[in-house]
Amino acid sequence: MEVTKTSYGFKKEVEIDYDVAIVKITEELKKEGFGILTEIDVKKTLKAKINEEFTKYIILGACNPNLAIQALREEMDIGLLLPCNIIVYENTIRGTVIIATINPSSMVEVTGREDLNSFAKQVGQKLTSALERV
Repeated sequence: MEVTKTSYGFKKEVEIDYDVAIVKITEELKKEGFGILTEIDVKKTLKAKINEEFTKYIILGACNPNLAIQALREEMDIGLLLPCNIIVYENTIRGTVIIATINPSSMVEVTGREDLNSFAKQVGQKLTSALERV
């Protein structure tokens, strides 16, 4: 299946196991220079905090240190928009898994810094390349 663009991200529906999808996107992000800094297991957190059952859903905080330092040198407050979030969740209706990434261009828009647009586009290309290979 192909990567589609949403209003603020990119996503791909895959017909693989949820846990396998997490491993695959993590591996592909690594090839693009990204590491996973944070993992938020939304299903587990909602169950623990409010006893709510939810589908398998994880938020991965991905960072490419070389790109992050470039952005931080240009705009110290850009750290508010870091790391890049990647989500993986089960689409229980279709029996598939969705993997989605933030569109860095939509994040940079809020800064009002048009000079960061080409940088955001570069980051977005790396994220979508990883997503396409899953």
